[in-house]
Amino acid sequence: MSTTNNNQSPGIAQETTTTTTPQDQTNVENPKAPLALPAAPSDGTTQLDMSNGGTTVSLDHLGPMVVNVDGTMSRISNWDKMAEIEKKNTLRIIGKRNKSRLEALKKAGGAAAAGAEAGEA
Repeated sequence: MSTTNNNQSPGIAQETTTTTTPQDQTNVENPKAPLALPAAPSDGTTQLDMSNGGTTVSLDHLGPMVVNVDGTMSRISNWDKMAEIEKKNTLRIIGKRNKSRLEALKKAGGAAAAGAEAGEA
């Protein structure tokens, strides 16, 4: 226990007392172990069993792959919430757009490879 006298004005003394308990010292010396993460939710997840030797898996519930302009791939985040007519139209549009983007990427890749070969010669 420690005692401090603070004289703020002449003739008036204020006393402040602070105490530390053995429990407080234990918490400082031995911090509590971190809490574990909660268990992963089992609802809404799909477990794939590949033990039967199959080499293909259908991921239709995730929706179509979208080829971006830079060649990266993504998926449509709200695919599972779309109506059947929306899915049908989206598949039609994405199919055409993916095909044109892949052709453009192949041409750009071929032109870059040809330019690199010409620079080496």
